Amino acid sequence: MKKIEIMAPVGSFEALGAAIEAGCNSVYFGVQQLNMRTRAAHNFTLEELVEVAQRCKDAGIRSYITLNVLLYEHDMSMMRQIIDTAKKAGISAIIVQDMAAIQYAREINMPIQASTQLSISNFETVKFYAQFADTIVLARELDLSMMKRICDGIEKEQIRGPSGELVRVEVFVHGALCIAQSGRCHMSLLQNNTSAQRGACLQECRRKYRIIDDETGKEMTVDNEYVMSPKDLCALPFIDKLIETGVSVLKIEGRGRSPLYVSTVVRVYREAADAVLDGTFSQEKVDEWMKRLEKVYNRGFTDGYYLGRKLPEWSGDPGNHATHERIFVGNVVHYYPRVGVAEIEVQATNLEKGEEYAIMGKITGVLEDTVNEMKVEDAPVEKAKQGDVLTIPVRRLVHRNDKMYVIRKRSTRVA
Repeated sequence: MKKIEIMAPVGSFEALGAAIEAGCNSVYFGVQQLNMRTRAAHNFTLEELVEVAQRCKDAGIRSYITLNVLLYEHDMSMMRQIIDTAKKAGISAIIVQDMAAIQYAREINMPIQASTQLSISNFETVKFYAQFADTIVLARELDLSMMKRICDGIEKEQIRGPSGELVRVEVFVHGALCIAQSGRCHMSLLQNNTSAQRGACLQECRRKYRIIDDETGKEMTVDNEYVMSPKDLCALPFIDKLIETGVSVLKIEGRGRSPLYVSTVVRVYREAADAVLDGTFSQEKVDEWMKRLEKVYNRGFTDGYYLGRKLPEWSGDPGNHATHERIFVGNVVHYYPRVGVAEIEVQATNLEKGEEYAIMGKITGVLEDTVNEMKVEDAPVEKAKQGDVLTIPVRRLVHRNDKMYVIRKRSTRVA
């Protein structure tokens, strides 16, 4: 069975480090404002793009730029500048939906991925876009049998992209679902004149709605006020069946999420995909992986359309269903490499021995562990309070000004 690529969302340098450390094979990110997460995530500048590309090369992973918005005439110059800079920097590919970007990328021989916004849902459409793209991101509304027919068709007819290699199929496996067809929503545009197709989604679907007959004033009874807010997609429980369809790339949604989210989700899917390939995938492991996924941001989980549902399950409320939360403790002020010890100034929350923690930084990414021992003024302590400077052993390099968080079980759900 072929190797499975785990693609991680990157909305910051901290998330980039977290994704690499967690074992991803590739990352995707936005540059400037020409992407679908213009408002929801950090978008790198053209200058930062070069640094991202170099860090990915050094780590031996692929890098993809999301340039997947609808383009207007005044966007042409920036679109070309982004693609030119990406090619010069050695970015692996750009993810696009607008034919102007597709055509320009082809002119300068820049590899592309056909975005899910194109709603590619059948084999004939795959064959059409194969003249432009080496990787096809399928629509989110397909089920596993539909995916398998497409993958089987590519293999049988040897459908190749511009590189000469067989076209790869990419699907989303985890993260937010949109009520609209593959994310092609117009609610924000209709209600606030801000287009989701221009990266300015205001998440109108995540709100409460009441249905009232204007003529009679009667209100329709619905069993869920959040009638357009799906739970988050989670394909982990059936990732073995998903891989059996022949897909090559498993894509995780979440460029607006924290580095800890990226670290946790990428690591879980990496472990799960490897377990499928080496024959050790089991329900016991699924149960343990799900507990880890539940600890970070989610709206509850659904299998989406992948197992044949007519509609996904609704979230029931707009809040975070995560079982745990991260609380800021303080900053790293020094790291002692010879003994593997970090010195941390406690600026906010107290920290106790035995608690889980995460240290995050631009270069560090995310380091998660448990406080097994700690000292204040060289004396062992059970608890460090605000104003203390504590030292703890850490299992790898951290950096000055990295932020430390304690991970605690959430007592109540936070909207």
